[in-house]
Order: sequence, then structure tokens, then C-alpha cells
Amino acid sequence: DQGYAYLSLMLNNKADFILEYNENNEKNLKRSDVDWSQSKIIFISPRFTTYQKQSINFKDLPIELWEIKRYENDILHFDHIKPAQVSESINTISKQSETIEKVSKEIRVFTEEDHLANKPYDIVELYQLLKESILNVGDNISIKPTKLYIAFTKDQRNIADIHLLKKGLKLWINLKSDELNDPAGVARNVENIGHWGNGDYEIQITEEENIEYIMTLVKQSYEKNK
Repeated sequence: DQGYAYLSLMLNNKADFILEYNENNEKNLKRSDVDWSQSKIIFISPRFTTYQKQSINFKDLPIELWEIKRYENDILHFDHIKPAQVSESINTISKQSETIEKVSKEIRVFTEEDHLANKPYDIVELYQLLKESILNVGDNISIKPTKLYIAFTKDQRNIADIHLLKKGLKLWINLKSDELNDPAGVARNVENIGHWGNGDYEIQITEEENIEYIMTLVKQSYEKNK
């Protein structure tokens, strides 16, 4: 319950958090500028117990554990402790805790299933093919569903993001304008256009035909951001 206690404290004192942010940054925010539903607590420690590691085995838990180690020359290494199994929802036990139940009403952790729900079969199949292709671009690529898209990350840096539509997919490649080598010209530069994903390049995908070529573009982002 400790993580949820911190989240509850934050949700009950949004103005104080915004004030603290504004006093330490040049850009000023209002409470309405922040999507509080995507809030998360991150615990950092030299070591977590087995019990603490097992406590995060929920698929929709807004809590992360990171172990930190210090080496010579003040080199720091962060290791993300990932859940061993994530089949159960925190909502199954939320009624046992008033704090968990209250926080769960305002904060939501999204899953792949949320994005795949109510999408046509052929679009889900196209996503699964694109997903496997991206995961094979390099080593240790992780999937991180968010409210608006499914992110593919390497060491917590986004490589590409996917948004599922009724008639296709939107893929954003996390490279800045003029960093992408795209001789076929399939990616659109959206640097000055509002878009959800990270990076300045967007691709509309409606069929499997160009996926092999598109992966050469994703590979460039992987090499840049890894």
C-alpha cells in the first residue's frame, strides 16, 4: 500500500506538485495541463527483497522498482525490476484497501489488450506482424502501452510508437527531422504537425507489403536511441 499512499498524497495535493515543478523549471504548468491518470511511482533502492519484487506482479500496477548500483568513477547502473508474471489485475484486491480503490479510480495503467479491443481482426493481425518485426530489430526491446499508443523502447528510450485505427496503423519513428534516411519516401515529416507519438516521422500502414522496408527505418531509430 505504500506506493498507493504516495499516489494518493500526490492526487490530493496537485497544486503543490505543480508549484514545485514551476519553481524548478522555466516552463509553467497548470493542473489541467497534466494527465494525472498516467501518474506513476518509481522506487529506487540498492536492493529489493523477494517480497517487494513479488508485490509488483500485477498487469496494471502504476508502480516500478529500480535497483541502483554505484561503480568506480561514480558510474551508476539502473536495473528495472520487471514483474515475473502479470496476469492478475490490481482491481481484484482493490476493495481490500480504501487507498488502492480510491487511487485506481483516477489512475489507469493501459495494456496491449486495451488497444486491441474492438479493432478488426485484420488490423490486429497487421499489428502483431509489425510488433514481431520491431522486436526483431534489436536486442532487449520492450513494449510499453500508454494511453494513446503502444511504445517500443530500448533502455527506456522510445524507438517507435504504434496507434491502432479501424482501417490501419499509425507508426511514429523517434528521429528528429532530417535524421531519417528514407529513399522511398514512405514517412511523413510531422515536425510541425500535432501528433501523439515520439519523433518527427509518421507512417500510415494498411498492409504488409512495405513492412520489411519500414523496418530499415525503425532500425535507424534503434541505433540512434539505444
